[in-house]
Amino acid sequence: MPVQVTGVPAKRFNLIILGDGYTEAEQSKFRSDADRHLNVMWSIEPFKSYRNYINVYRVDIVSGESGISCDPGLDAPRRTTPLSMGFWGRCNPASVQRLITMDNAAATRYADLVTGTASGNRQILALANSGTYGGAGGSYATASGSNSMSALISPHELGHSLGGLQDEYDYYQRGVPGGGYTGGEPSSAHHTLLTERELSDQRRKWWRWLGEPSESGGPIARYEGGLYYTTGVWRPSAHSMMKTLGYYFDQVGREVMTQRITAKTPVIQDATPTGAPVGADRVLWVEPMRPVSHSLVTAWTVDGKALPGDRDALDLRTLGLTPGTHTVTATVSDPTGFVRDPAVKEAMTRTRTWTVDTALSTPPDGVEPAFVSSTPADRPLGRADVVYVETTHPAAAVPEVTWTVNGRRHTGGDLDLGALDLPKGSHTLTAALGGRTLTWTVDATGPATAYELSRPLASAGDTYVYNGPFTMRLTGTDDREGYVVSESRVDGDGWFNYFGWPTSSELPWTFSEQGTVIDSLVYGKLPRGRHTIEYRSIDAAGNPGRAKEFTVTTIAPPPACTRTVTGVHRGALTVAGGVTCLDGAQVAGAVTVRQGASLVVTGGSVTGALTAVEPAEVHLLGARVGGALVVNGAANLTVVGADLRGAALFSGNAAAVVSGTTVKGTLACPGDTPADLGVPNTVKGGNRCGELPDGTGGRAYEAVQHLRQ
Repeated sequence: MPVQVTGVPAKRFNLIILGDGYTEAEQSKFRSDADRHLNVMWSIEPFKSYRNYINVYRVDIVSGESGISCDPGLDAPRRTTPLSMGFWGRCNPASVQRLITMDNAAATRYADLVTGTASGNRQILALANSGTYGGAGGSYATASGSNSMSALISPHELGHSLGGLQDEYDYYQRGVPGGGYTGGEPSSAHHTLLTERELSDQRRKWWRWLGEPSESGGPIARYEGGLYYTTGVWRPSAHSMMKTLGYYFDQVGREVMTQRITAKTPVIQDATPTGAPVGADRVLWVEPMRPVSHSLVTAWTVDGKALPGDRDALDLRTLGLTPGTHTVTATVSDPTGFVRDPAVKEAMTRTRTWTVDTALSTPPDGVEPAFVSSTPADRPLGRADVVYVETTHPAAAVPEVTWTVNGRRHTGGDLDLGALDLPKGSHTLTAALGGRTLTWTVDATGPATAYELSRPLASAGDTYVYNGPFTMRLTGTDDREGYVVSESRVDGDGWFNYFGWPTSSELPWTFSEQGTVIDSLVYGKLPRGRHTIEYRSIDAAGNPGRAKEFTVTTIAPPPACTRTVTGVHRGALTVAGGVTCLDGAQVAGAVTVRQGASLVVTGGSVTGALTAVEPAEVHLLGARVGGALVVNGAANLTVVGADLRGAALFSGNAAAVVSGTTVKGTLACPGDTPADLGVPNTVKGGNRCGELPDGTGGRAYEAVQHLRQ
């Protein structure tokens, strides 16, 4: 089943998607899985820019059984499926659980059903009907179809199968350190034993990219670990797709992948035949490949002298050639910034050369200007796409295509929509030639992204405070049908695909100070402090939405409780030692915290005053205090989201946070400078924090001294 066809298979890189373990009733699930995998892939470079180089075909294989073998363990059933896919390397106890392999001969037989494709111009990607994490990359790539991370497994495994990239993991068996690498300089383009100085001085490996901000976060530099070893070998980025699923390829991997994709396609698809001399009374032409993001450059020379301009057709009649023979050369090159290696650039450059004899005459060929092929019109175009048409090539004319968008006409070759700066909305683009018209819809509206966080201790606008783990859910929406890819990044690090939680795409992402260990990998680790989290989405047309952000500050959690009070407590309460926690309690009286003791109040209320002199810690979180609040000499004071009905006095506390709190009386902090963490307090009786101990502040200070006596 053709999913995307941009040219004849012989002139394209052909991706063939097979399914295994999908019954006849589950074929719609296979189609949905394949669509999700593809849309995530189209959001990742260089697949996004070179999408037009790729034909995609889906082979719908009906399985008699649902699922694949040994999923998830060796004790799971063996299933009889067309591709014999299975975890544990097809149920091999000596393998690893996440490795999905298959019967390659069977996969080849099904791929051969796609006419015009062969091993040299295609790549097989097989999806298993499984929600368990897994995949493999070798001659063929495999991935589980419906795991929350499975659409990220596909490009990673294609990095192996198509790009020849190696894993940057510092382990082979999860949870088991990889040990030290003791071999020689790796053949891998993205692993080395060399120092940054040696890379630069010897001009080896990724020396051209050193110091650049990595597409996957941080700078391109030298990071220890890779090739399944923990030490002794180094990689270019802290975390690229070959190290951590969710990030992009870094520049080093992206360059390799660009080389491999473009090597599967002819830079020049077609051209005026070069076998015999041609007359000077005709048009010479070339048909370059057509990336989505940019145009290839065609430069012409006559007898070694460069002609100005970039054009795909040259009318020899305009040159005024002197009698005799001349040499005309067209050089097609790719100006992409994804490639810096001159050898790769050269491989992405091709020439055609003709001998022009002015004594020859070109007979009429009867070819009329007409469209032959174009950017696919069966899906909306992105607002920055480059759109192309291929026409017939009359020997005596250069067909002139007229583009029209928003009533404005443009002539010439490819149309760069990004240069038009189209306003948001839907636009109709037409290309006209000789009475025939092609039409596309341009989607110039990026997707919207909404975020949802778990309940914070306090918030103001897009600023939030937490003292423990919190969750984030991103929801991308678009005004058109199609899969929307959402992403986030923390403190300017690399954009990270939002796939939900590793155990289920229905669960939100969890951030915590230590992270969460799942299958021996750590997810969502966020150090304590203030963080800016950006978020955005990419729609099916490739439009990125505008990135927005929110701020999260995480603070120390309260100490563990040694005593917990809930419900109603009548009368005064004294905390003499240990850690007393008031969990939603209603205390009808005053609370006193003695020296060295700790109090944690979460929700609930205290009707009287709350006094703590030289306590270990005091945490007042979302609670109400009816009387005065006095805390002096605490090692840690945290008042967040509280409702203080009386005055508040804080003095001599080693670390103090007062954030998102309402104080109806006076707030005084002689000698203290509490942090509000970006969520301001509301003080109705006067804020004297930061003042010297005089006036009201002085009286409060004297009161504290009295309490200490």
